[in-house]
Amino acid sequence: MRIAMIGTGYVGLVSGACFSDFGHDVVCVDKDARKIELLHQNVMPIYEPGLAELVASNVKAGRLHFTTDLAEGVKDADAVFIAVGTPSRRGDGHADLTYVYAAAQEVAENLTKASVIVTKSTVPVGTGDEVERIMNEFAPGKGAMVVSNPEFLREGAAIEDFKRPDRIVVGAEEEAAREVMRAIYRPLSLNQSAPLLFVGRRTSELIKYAANAFLAVKITFINEIADLCEQVGANVQEVSRGIGMDNRIGSKFLHAGPGYGGSCFPKDTLALMKTADDNDTPLRIVEATVQVNDARKRAMGRKVIKAMGGDVRGKTVAILGLTFKPNTDDMRDAPSIAVIQALQDAGATIKAYDPEGVEQASKMLTDVEFSENPYAAADGADALVIVTEWDEFRALDLGRMKSILKAPLLVDLRNIYPPEEAARAGFTLVGVGRGA
Repeated sequence: MRIAMIGTGYVGLVSGACFSDFGHDVVCVDKDARKIELLHQNVMPIYEPGLAELVASNVKAGRLHFTTDLAEGVKDADAVFIAVGTPSRRGDGHADLTYVYAAAQEVAENLTKASVIVTKSTVPVGTGDEVERIMNEFAPGKGAMVVSNPEFLREGAAIEDFKRPDRIVVGAEEEAAREVMRAIYRPLSLNQSAPLLFVGRRTSELIKYAANAFLAVKITFINEIADLCEQVGANVQEVSRGIGMDNRIGSKFLHAGPGYGGSCFPKDTLALMKTADDNDTPLRIVEATVQVNDARKRAMGRKVIKAMGGDVRGKTVAILGLTFKPNTDDMRDAPSIAVIQALQDAGATIKAYDPEGVEQASKMLTDVEFSENPYAAADGADALVIVTEWDEFRALDLGRMKSILKAPLLVDLRNIYPPEEAARAGFTLVGVGRGA
C-alpha cells in the first residue's frame, strides 16, 4: 500500500521506517527542509537504537522516501498518517492541536483519491471529529475517512515496540476504513504478534491518554512507597518484587526513582486533566500524580544535599545521566534538570556526563561542565550521583571512582548498585526506598 507520513519527528520517522520495512511504499513529509536534507544523508534527527540502519536499508530498497512537498507525498496515498507534534499549549495546558489541524487542511486540499486519514499524534477526545469536519470542508466528495491509531512506543525501544506491539488500537467508524487498516497492519497479524483492536474513534483517542496516565500513576505510587520504606526500614525493591508478582498488578513500571519525565507522560497527563475538567469529571488520582511527580524531582536534589551533610555550597557534584531515560537523547522534563537546579540553587558546582544527551542538555542547563566520560565527571567531585540508568553506569570501576572522588559518596537514584557491592568498594551508598 502507499502511505504518506506527515511529520518526521519521533513517531512519524519510526512509524514510517517500520511500515516501509513491512513492504509498504512510504513517503515521509516534513516542512523542515534541513531535516529532510539530513535524512537524505541518513543523518537521524533523533537518537533511537537501530533507526539509522532501518532507514538506510529501506531507502536503498526504494520503499522509503523523504520530501518537503506534501502534495507529492499524499498523491495516490491509500492512507495518510498525521504524526505532528501536540505540545502542551502555553497558558492552559491543553494539547496544542494547531499543527494537527493545519496538516489536516493541507492534506485535504491535496488528496487525489479516497484515502484513510489517520491521526497518529496523541490527541484529545474529539479531535478526529474536527479532522473529519476539515476533510468535509476542504475535500468534499473525495471519500476521505478519518481514523484514530495511537502509538504506544517507548523511546529507546521504539522499533521493537512497533514490530512486536502488545496491541494495535484503531478507532474507525466505517468498515472500509477498517479494511485499509487491516491491510496496513497485515504483516503483524501474519506472525500473530499482536491483536488488532477496533473501537470507536473517540474511544481510541481516550485509550492512549488513559494508558499513559495509568503508567504515570503506577510510577508515582511506587515512588511514594519508596519514601515510606525509608522511614520504616523496608526495601522498596523487595516490595516491588512482592507486589509485581501478582498478575493483577504486574512488575513493569514499579521501579522507584527520581520521577517520570519525557515527551509523553507530563504533557499527556496534563492534557487528560484538562479534558476531564472541561467535561466536569475531574480526575483526582491523575491530578495527585502530576503534583507528586513534579515535587519529587526537586526533592531528589534535596536528597543529595542531605547525603552531603546538608551543605553543598562550594562543593562539586558529579551527575551521571541527564536524559529522562536511557537509550534516548530526549531531555524533555528530565528529572536531572530539577535535581541540578536544586543543587545549583544551594551553591553546588555541577559536572555531568551522558552518553547521548549532552547536545540537548546544553540548551536547557546553564553553568554545567559537561564531561567526556563518567570518570572525568567524577574527578575531584565531592559526590557521585546516578540519575539515569544507562547500561554503561551498571559496571563502573568503583575502585577507580573512589580514588578520584574527594569523598566516597554514591547517591544512586536508580538503585543500580547493591549496598554490599558499594560497601566493598569503600563507598557510602544512598539509594531510594532503602530503610536503615
